[in-house]
Amino acid sequence: MNVSCDRARALVPEGRRMSRRLVEKSLVWWLSTLLLTIVPPRLATAQNEGVTLERDGRTISLVPYAPNIVRVTISTSRVAATSAPGYGIVADPSSQGWTYEKDARGNEVFRSSKMVVQVSPNDLAKDKLPQPMPLDGLNLQLRDKFFPPVKNPEAPHDDAFSVTTADGRMLLHMRTWTMAPESAEVARQDSAERGFHVSAQFDSPPEEHYYGLGQQQKGWMDLRDHEIHCWHEYSAIGGEDVCVPFMVSSLGYGLLWDNPSKTTVDLGFNGKNVWSSEVGNRVSYFIIAGRTSDEIYSGYRTLTGVTHMLPRAAYGYIQSKAIYPTQNQILDVAKGYRDRNLPLDVVVVDFLNMTKQGELDLDPARWPDPAAMNRELHAMDVKTLLSVWPHFAPGTRFYDMLVSKGWLIRKPDGTPDPGWDSQTIGPNLDTTNPEAAKWFWEQIRDRYVKPYGFDYIWLDETEPDVDPAGDVFSIGSGTRFYNVYPLFHTASVYEGFRRDFGDGRRVMILARAAYLGAQRNGTVFWSSDIVSTWDMLRRAIPAGLNFTATGLPYWDTDIAGFFSPSIPADYHAPHVPLVDGSDVRENIGNYEDYPELFARWFEWGAFQPVMRAHGERMHNEVWSYGKQTEPILEKYLKLRYQLLPYTYSVAYQSYQTGAPYMRALFMDFPADPKAMDIPDEYMYGPAFLVAPVTQQGATQRSVYLPTGCDWYNYWTDERVRGGQTITVPAPIDTLPLFVRAGSIVPLGSDVRSADQSQTIVSVRVYPGANGGFTVFQDDGKTYAYEKTGGSVTKLTWNEATHELHHDGALAWTGPAQPLVTVVGR
Repeated sequence: MNVSCDRARALVPEGRRMSRRLVEKSLVWWLSTLLLTIVPPRLATAQNEGVTLERDGRTISLVPYAPNIVRVTISTSRVAATSAPGYGIVADPSSQGWTYEKDARGNEVFRSSKMVVQVSPNDLAKDKLPQPMPLDGLNLQLRDKFFPPVKNPEAPHDDAFSVTTADGRMLLHMRTWTMAPESAEVARQDSAERGFHVSAQFDSPPEEHYYGLGQQQKGWMDLRDHEIHCWHEYSAIGGEDVCVPFMVSSLGYGLLWDNPSKTTVDLGFNGKNVWSSEVGNRVSYFIIAGRTSDEIYSGYRTLTGVTHMLPRAAYGYIQSKAIYPTQNQILDVAKGYRDRNLPLDVVVVDFLNMTKQGELDLDPARWPDPAAMNRELHAMDVKTLLSVWPHFAPGTRFYDMLVSKGWLIRKPDGTPDPGWDSQTIGPNLDTTNPEAAKWFWEQIRDRYVKPYGFDYIWLDETEPDVDPAGDVFSIGSGTRFYNVYPLFHTASVYEGFRRDFGDGRRVMILARAAYLGAQRNGTVFWSSDIVSTWDMLRRAIPAGLNFTATGLPYWDTDIAGFFSPSIPADYHAPHVPLVDGSDVRENIGNYEDYPELFARWFEWGAFQPVMRAHGERMHNEVWSYGKQTEPILEKYLKLRYQLLPYTYSVAYQSYQTGAPYMRALFMDFPADPKAMDIPDEYMYGPAFLVAPVTQQGATQRSVYLPTGCDWYNYWTDERVRGGQTITVPAPIDTLPLFVRAGSIVPLGSDVRSADQSQTIVSVRVYPGANGGFTVFQDDGKTYAYEKTGGSVTKLTWNEATHELHHDGALAWTGPAQPLVTVVGR
C-alpha cells in the first residue's frame, strides 16, 4: 500500500467487501499509533497495540498478529512505519500474550510464547557493528584523500533485529536496511508521489533452504543461491514468472514481504539474503514462526485469508484445447467421453468465442444456442468453464463508455494503454477500480452465467498482459502496484458470485497470475502458456511445488504443454518412442515422441491439485494420441476418480489449515537433509509420494524414499525401507508411486463425474506406523461446509493392535470389515 499519500487514496478498496475491512483496519492503526505517541510502551497488553521505537529520524514498528506472527516496519517516515499493511493482508493485529521490555544490555525485546524479537540498541559501539577487515594507516589515508568520506543519509541503517523461538533458537537475523532515492526511471513512472528504493539484508546460514515466492520455471526447487525476480513476466525464460512475495525457510519461519512493486530477492549469496523493491515508503514484512511447515501456512492463512473448497467437479477432470471453436465440437467432446464410459467433469470454452474482443458475447454463427448446449451438457453431468478476457478493443460496444469513466488501465496522460494489439485486442479493464470491477462481474453474470448457464469462469491475462510500469491504476502508479492486479481481478468475479448467489453456489476461477491473498478468491492458478517439451515437463514440477509452497494450494499445468515447438523435418526422438503414434500422424505431425510425452505428463496430472489438459493441438482428448496411448490415459483418468474421496478430503484439510496438498518433500521431512532439494518428487497429501518420469524413452528411474518411515510400492505392495535411493521400474504405463507406512487411503466407486454419488468401496491401510486420516464429505456444490462442517469421519490405525477405528459420521454403509484391506496381510 502507498503510505505517503493522503488517506483517501491509500484506502482505495480491493472490492466492496475489502473496502470496509481496510477502513476498519486503518482506524485501528491510527488509534493505536496515537496511543503509542502519547504513552511510550513498556508492557504491550492492549489489543492491537505494538511497539514503536524512534531513532534519529527513523521509526521502527513491531506489531503482533498472533503469538507466532509479527510485522516489522521501518521507515524514515513515522506515518509510513505506523500505517496499515498493503493489499492482500486481511488480518487485524492482536497483541494478546505479547510483552515488551528493555533488557540489561539495552536491547528492545518483544516476546510471546512462540517467538522473541530483539532489536539491538541504537547507540552500539563501533566495535559491535559489522566492520570490514582492518587496513593499515597509510592505506586509509590514501582512500580518504582520493575518495573523501561523504555522510550518506541513505546508507544502510544498522537497526539489527533477531527473531528466535521462545527457547532461543535463531530463526532470522536482519543486519541492515536501506531507503534510497528511487531510480530516475522509476521516479518518472511514479511521478505522482515521492518514493524510495527499499531493501533489507538478512543472514543466510549455510544450512538454510528457501521455497515459495510464486512461480519460477527455471527448474529450481531450493531457491538458495538464486536471484528471484519477483514480478509477473509472461515472457520469462522457461515460462511465466509469477510474484507472490512469501517465502518459507527450512529453519522454521515464513517471510511475507509487504511491497507490491518489482522486487528482487537474492538468496544465499555471500551468506546474505537481500530483499529489495523498486519503490516504497518503508521496509515492511511479516515473520511467521512455525514448528512445522503447516503451522507456517496456518499463519499465512491468518494473514491473507482461507483457501475455499472448489466445486467437487473441479477435482475431477477438465478437458480443454486451444480451441474448441463451436458449440457442436464442445458437445461432441462430452459425448465422446460418455460414449466411451470415461469420467469427465468440465469442458472449456476458450478464447476466440466472441465476435470481437470486448463485445462480451458469443459468436452466434458458432454458438447458436449456448443455453441449450449447457442444458445438454448438464444432463450428461458435464460443466463448462468459459474464458472471458479483460480487454476491450476500440469500436466495440463498451469501449467509449469505459474510456469516459476512466475504467481502462491508462497511461500517465490519461489515455488507455493500447496493449500488445491496439486494434484487435485493446486495453485492459482496470479492476482495481471497485466500480469497474462491479461492472465487469455484472456483465459476466448477465451475459453468460444467468442467460446461458455457464458454470465457471476462466480469467485469462491476469498479470495484466501489459507492462504496468508505465501505466496508472485506479489505486496508483503501475510501478508502485506492479503485482497486485491478479488479486483485484479474481476478486471481482469471486466476490460478485458470493454477493449475488450467496452460499448456494461454489466458485471456480482459472487464472494465470497471482498475488498475496488471491487463494481466497476461489481460484486455480495455472503455469501459463508453456512449451510442449520434455525439458518443460522437468522444470514444471519444481515450479508447481514452489508455487504451492507459497501458500496457494491450487495450481495446475496445461497437460503436455500449450505451445508446440517447431519440429525439424528430419526430427527423430533421442530414443525409440515407448508408444507408437503412427496412427495419429495427422494430430502429432513429425513429433513422434509426443504421445509418450503426453502419457507421462498425464500420469503426473492425475496427481496435481487440479487435472486439466489443454494446448494447441488439433485433437486433445484421451483417444487422440494413438491406440497404444489410449489405455494408459484411461488408466490414470479412472485412478483420478477412484482417489476422489482421498483428494477431496485433503483439499478440505487445505481449507482448514492453509497448507497445500501438493507438497514438496521439505514440508513433511524437515529432518532429512536429502529431502531439501529434490525437484521431481513430492507428496500428494499425507500418503502418496509421486515421482514422475521426465526423460524420454526411460523405463526406470531413481527414487529417493525419505527417512523416518517405510514405504510401499503402490502398484506391487512391496514394502521398502526409507532413507535410501532405489531404482524403480517405470514402463510407459507406470508412474512411480509410493505410499508412506501408516497411511489410510479411501477409494471410491466408479463414477462418470465427481458430482455423481460416489461410495467408498475400499479403505487401504498401509501398516508400519500409527496413522490417521479424516474423510470429508458434503454436497460438493455449496458453501454450507463453512457453517456446518460437512460430514467428517476420523479413521485411526493402531499399529500395536493392528486395528482400524473410526469416529464421527459413517463414511460408508454396512460393516467396515469387507471394505478394509491391510496391505501386506
